Amino acid sequence: MVSARPAVAAMPAYRPGRNPADLAREIGVERAVKLASNEVAFPPLPAVLQAIATTAAETNRYPDNGATVLTAALAERYGVDPAQVAAGCGAVTVCQQLAQAYNDPGTSMAFAWRSFEMYPLLAQVAGARTQQVPLVPGSPGAAPDTHDLPALAAAIDETTRLVFVCNPNNPTGTAVRRPELERFLDEVPASTLVVLDEAYREFVTDPDVPDGVELMRGRPNVAVLRTFSKAWGLAGLRVGYLLAEDPAVADAVRRTHVPFSVSTLAQAAAVAALASEDEVRARCVAVVAERARLTGELRRRGLAVADSQANFVWLPLGERTTDVAAALEARAVITRPFAGEGLRVTVGTPEEDDVFLGALDGVLTSEPAGAAGT
Repeated sequence: MVSARPAVAAMPAYRPGRNPADLAREIGVERAVKLASNEVAFPPLPAVLQAIATTAAETNRYPDNGATVLTAALAERYGVDPAQVAAGCGAVTVCQQLAQAYNDPGTSMAFAWRSFEMYPLLAQVAGARTQQVPLVPGSPGAAPDTHDLPALAAAIDETTRLVFVCNPNNPTGTAVRRPELERFLDEVPASTLVVLDEAYREFVTDPDVPDGVELMRGRPNVAVLRTFSKAWGLAGLRVGYLLAEDPAVADAVRRTHVPFSVSTLAQAAAVAALASEDEVRARCVAVVAERARLTGELRRRGLAVADSQANFVWLPLGERTTDVAAALEARAVITRPFAGEGLRVTVGTPEEDDVFLGALDGVLTSEPAGAAGT
């Protein structure tokens, strides 16, 4: 028998959000609501649908391996040279390319925890050690805060090749502000690459949360990771990208990509989405307004919900998390549990969120007295 590498054999599988149609059939209801994967509830942009229809006739040919048109559009939007841009098949794949480009066995990757669940898996595949730094805890009974940047800086040693700062953080939705982040970036040694993972940047409303692209400028060891899967509504087409102050960083990412991994349809859709930025921003305003309503409703129910800067909210339920998630699924609502820690709930449409709140009320009233606020 041919065996996989031990590091790969020991890896837990990534768990995507459940298919709502499967859950609906399982529990015998007409429809289930999925609030697990941080997708936007809006349909694809009209310009995106038109671009896909126009480009469909070209799918007998390989895509542009360099994503030239998309790269040029991103470079123009952010005021960088195309050599500073690397596109990939979703931001997760770009993260994997970074790990392949910078981590050897014996090196390490540092990040906050809890944060994006793929970080430790990517380090494991690369054979790298992980330096996981706990988030700053909140007050008793309150939501966790965010990255402990001084502790993260202290964790960096001569083996650290990559540092991920997820801002806003997934799954807590909290974000670090400019002074703390600038101090951190100034402390990181030049031999360590800091990647500001800004998958949810478009939903940020706190003016003190900085734009990573601006912080990147003048810092050769800083790069910014973004995606079209969230605010831009292209989750099903998989387009992510990296912006790097040092073109050598973008070049290293491009060297590790799987050829033709960004499809022709995905490239055309992303370019069309960029040209529809005003509509995207209007959609983000609607998501943010619904986020505020959902947050208020959850707090009114006695739950300690931190201010989110993303398109989801975090319920720090601790040991109750798995039971609450299962009870919600029994009521046809899919959320994203992190066992022993908390529940991440995507901001859906007002109608979807009302279904969630109604299901949650049913769960909370069935719990022992006093459990809701813990």
